[in-house]
Amino acid sequence: MRRSDGSGDGPPSANAERDLPRDPEERARALCLRLLTGTPKTRRQLADAMRRREVPDEVAERVLSRFEDVGLIDDAAFADAWVESRHHGRGLARRALARELRTRGVESAVIERAVEQLDSTREEETARALVERKLRATRGLDRDKRIRRLAGMLARKGYPEGLALRVVRRALEEEGEDAEFLDGYLPE
Repeated sequence: MRRSDGSGDGPPSANAERDLPRDPEERARALCLRLLTGTPKTRRQLADAMRRREVPDEVAERVLSRFEDVGLIDDAAFADAWVESRHHGRGLARRALARELRTRGVESAVIERAVEQLDSTREEETARALVERKLRATRGLDRDKRIRRLAGMLARKGYPEGLALRVVRRALEEEGEDAEFLDGYLPE
């Protein structure tokens, strides 16, 4: 079977688009635009994608700089939106959010500014809400197991140990649970 371009036998390659001779800069722009269409990406995520597609580094740098200049790439806006979304949707604390942003290549100073939008009061309120939702599921378990499950859930979401235990203690006290058992875990 001849391909429509007259170049041989067999079906067209699945990678035919990539096999076509194209200007590396045009290919880099198309790749970035395609990746940015679905969800926002950081500069490093786009750079990594171009490296995997063997776009020359100098071409990638030019395209990324131009995309930043026109506002298509904005790591600070990405970090702010990420923090708001992941804190609200998943209940993640500052530490977990910072870790996620680091893995996406966001610079430390940008991460710091983004996670500062979560003050300690808001973080504690979110921790309380998470514990209240999980509290019902732990009824019937012994106290130590309840503490481990509730505090462990908060720890996995990045909450500091002191805050986690304080929130668990308050929730169990409000439920009518004797809080003396927490004395070994957390000082007054």
